[in-house]
Amino acid sequence: MASAAEEASAPVRKAAAAKKVTVAPKKAVAGVKGAAPARAVVHPPGDESRTALVRRARRINRELAEVYPYAHPELDFTNPFQLVVATVLSAQTTDLRVNQTTPALFARYPTPEDLAAANPEEVEEILRPCGFFRAKTKSVIGLSKALVEDFGGEVPGRLEDLVKLPGVGRKTAFVVLGNAFGRPGITVDTHFQRLVRRWRWTGETDPDKIEAAVGALFPKSDWTDLSHHVIWHGRRICHARKPACGACPVAPLCPAYGEGETDPEKAKKLLKYEKGGFPGQRLNPPQAYLDAGGKPAPPLGAG
Repeated sequence: MASAAEEASAPVRKAAAAKKVTVAPKKAVAGVKGAAPARAVVHPPGDESRTALVRRARRINRELAEVYPYAHPELDFTNPFQLVVATVLSAQTTDLRVNQTTPALFARYPTPEDLAAANPEEVEEILRPCGFFRAKTKSVIGLSKALVEDFGGEVPGRLEDLVKLPGVGRKTAFVVLGNAFGRPGITVDTHFQRLVRRWRWTGETDPDKIEAAVGALFPKSDWTDLSHHVIWHGRRICHARKPACGACPVAPLCPAYGEGETDPEKAKKLLKYEKGGFPGQRLNPPQAYLDAGGKPAPPLGAG
């Protein structure tokens, strides 16, 4: 017969057992060729300390840097003007679609002065494949006029100036600052928001609050590359509806492991191949590896 002390301790033992968490199997990282497998660790509990969170977040970024060493903006551009326009056009469409559209746009309107003076109907016809083409036409012509009238035809290199341009919010501004001017910034797009919440870096839902919360976990110098790593991972592996958990290189560090397919072979079929090559490939120099039909083509030098 159990003593009173033993009976009193039983709920404690049950509570402790309830807190047991699942460890992602090491084979979960096998689906990404070339990735350095993360060491198996216990998924963080809900009471993870601030120090532990910082360490885990930075380790995830280091692992992703190994998988995507050449992560970069997937919009084609040759100058800050082209980048800001392309980023505005990328809303609610794919970067691939924007890259198929902007050559004709920039060939006809190569400078802010040209686009500011453009016939809206002609611009709409060029931008029609991007979706929401009327609103986007209004934005790119409007921002071009603002560049000419307020900034001498040059894209400003300050956040407070960029967000004054039509169609430009903080997300677009940080893309431009980080990739055209080398000034650190966090790009909080839909992929970034989804992944940092899955990883429990923050529970915030407002993009500005997410930016602040995640920024506090990393040195400022890491912000731009961090954004690329997270966005690339969200596009290729950690999808919104069906993440490829069994092929994820950071599965052992992810509190949401198991939300998606955990079988490695099935998970590999969920991987998406986009600009920049296949997940886990170390590509140099970075460039598109898609054929004319938008399907993955062999990397340069292959076969």
